[in-house]
Amino acid sequence: MCVLQETHYFMVTLSVYDDMGNNRSVGKRLTSLIAMALNLEDAVFEKVGSLDKPYAFLRLLHYPGEVGDSDEVVYGASAHSDYGMVTLLATDAVCREEHKQPRIWEDVRHIKGAFIINLGDLMERWTNCLFRSTLHRVMPTGKERYSMALFLDPNPDCIVECLKSCCSDSSPPRFPPIRSGDHLRERINAAYSSSS
Repeated sequence: MCVLQETHYFMVTLSVYDDMGNNRSVGKRLTSLIAMALNLEDAVFEKVGSLDKPYAFLRLLHYPGEVGDSDEVVYGASAHSDYGMVTLLATDAVCREEHKQPRIWEDVRHIKGAFIINLGDLMERWTNCLFRSTLHRVMPTGKERYSMALFLDPNPDCIVECLKSCCSDSSPPRFPPIRSGDHLRERINAAYSSSS
């Protein structure tokens, strides 16, 4: 394939992601499905303000694909969860039961025309852990690869607190209410301060 064709395919793919990030339709559809799965009104996330000026970040990632010279495992990205509401990806490796040891990782195969949806930490807070944040990682494949991740986060002023249908006397809220922007800032600061 010539460089011009590759550039065209890249730009088309990038524009699809950009369209999703610039309009709220993807966020509305996803949060509506989550609300229905919780037996809630489908617009519940809109009503709490999560989609009033949401933050959408498109991150272009390059993984060199080197597997390392020793027995040491080299990660493209070690096990982590995303901080916000939802993330859309084309490929990923996920762990269904993050607290189980040893962790069992599953590759999620690419399906043409579909995206992988990882739930983030804020969705876990809203649902009181009924829907868990997706633990995932990127392993080297022996060849370089490019990835595009669309992070869809609520309006930074949106208060994220346990939805009333997700808690009870026997299952009280596990997390205190927090502004979305404060949560994201805390997580980013903790990630960067621990790496120095």
